Amino acid sequence: MNKLKIIALFFMNCFLCITVKAQETAGEGVMRSNGKIFVVMAVVVTILIGLFLYLASVDRKITRLEKENK
Repeated sequence: MNKLKIIALFFMNCFLCITVKAQETAGEGVMRSNGKIFVVMAVVVTILIGLFLYLASVDRKITRLEKENK
């Protein structure tokens, strides 16, 4: 059963890599030529920073609650 899962994951990974590579070449030129790729990257980075800050604040709150509980 494990070998079957590994083989299935391997073929899915190969298929996804081919699909992603095909999509990169199609939309890459349009985004770069319009200069919108930088806007997209700025939004992605902003969202990731916000998520990490939220995660850090939740971690601090949980740690404080655990200390109070002991």
